[in-house]
Amino acid sequence: MTENKLPLFGIVVLDLTNVLSGPFATQILSDMGAEVIKVEKPSGDDSRNFGPFIKGKSSYFISLNKGKKSIVLDLNDNEEKTYFKKLLGQSDVLIDNFKPGTIEKFGFSQKYLSKEYPKLIQAKISGFGETGPMKSFPAYDMIVQAMGGIMSITGNNKNQLCRVGTSIGDITAGLYTVIGILLQLIYRNKTKLGSRLDLSMLDCQVAILENAISRYSVEKKIPEPLGTDHPSITPFGAFETLNGSLVIAIGNDKMFYRFCKIIGDEKIAQNKLFITNDLRNKNLNLLRKQIEIILTKKKKEFWIKKLQENQIPCSHINTVKDLFNNKQIENRGMIKNYSDDVVKSLKVSGNPIKLSFLKNNKKSFKAPDLDENRNYILRHFKLI
Repeated sequence: MTENKLPLFGIVVLDLTNVLSGPFATQILSDMGAEVIKVEKPSGDDSRNFGPFIKGKSSYFISLNKGKKSIVLDLNDNEEKTYFKKLLGQSDVLIDNFKPGTIEKFGFSQKYLSKEYPKLIQAKISGFGETGPMKSFPAYDMIVQAMGGIMSITGNNKNQLCRVGTSIGDITAGLYTVIGILLQLIYRNKTKLGSRLDLSMLDCQVAILENAISRYSVEKKIPEPLGTDHPSITPFGAFETLNGSLVIAIGNDKMFYRFCKIIGDEKIAQNKLFITNDLRNKNLNLLRKQIEIILTKKKKEFWIKKLQENQIPCSHINTVKDLFNNKQIENRGMIKNYSDDVVKSLKVSGNPIKLSFLKNNKKSFKAPDLDENRNYILRHFKLI
């Protein structure tokens, strides 16, 4: 697949973002063909200093900035601010995840940008959005996980709450930002006008609470963490075997009956306490005991093979190391090889967006060194 056949080929993204939420979004745009110009402060993206390091380079930074071009611009400098204005005039998208008011201090207010660059798509990621009583407050992933409710339903119980294992506050903000930018591009195609995206990390956390809000609205019972169990579907979680846990997900009554038959005890499915999902949900602890009496007689490898052969959703609880040898993940190209002039071998995640007109590339594009592409950008965009 040549570059000019990628769906976002020809779209120029001026990327002022830092660390995770914004770079995660612009990485997706870059993977889909957009030319992403990463404008960095003189000290660079903060994540360049995040380990672990390989040959002196941050693997964290590499994983989020592949295929982008880097230029350092100090917007306190009048000449470099002029360069930035010229880039704005040739860009389709401007994205930042600064604290609200930061870019405005350099003279780039929404009003100014809309007037001077009427076709420009603006995307702003912040902790709490550009309206509301908390709009000026700083935020990190941990803060929005706690404030947005997701930490209150994550963990073994209400006394053992956990942060979600990845920075889901930043990542969901990045994903919603990509959706927003694509919608803005569609809007511009129709109207020839730019627009502004006001994206709040906290909003995104509320949006992904699944049915927790509606459950509380109906039951007036505050949702609590259930470990690996599901609040509405049973059995749906981790179960002990002779040599450790496996995960089972039974989505309907028919599948539950088939599951019981496969493990050798149809009486469980016929028990009046378990004949419907709602009853199984209410009697989860008793059901778990009866299932685990059977499962603990044999090893998890035996049960996974048997359940998979009969189309019952189940899995080992894989470590990240296990992913490297997973044939399904390998087939889908979800772990890629990265190399550059210094880093000879590094594994990074692939792109999950599989489109019929795109060939899956097994190698990753290079992540830029700080200011590496300055000369290219100055000349290609005729800044000098």
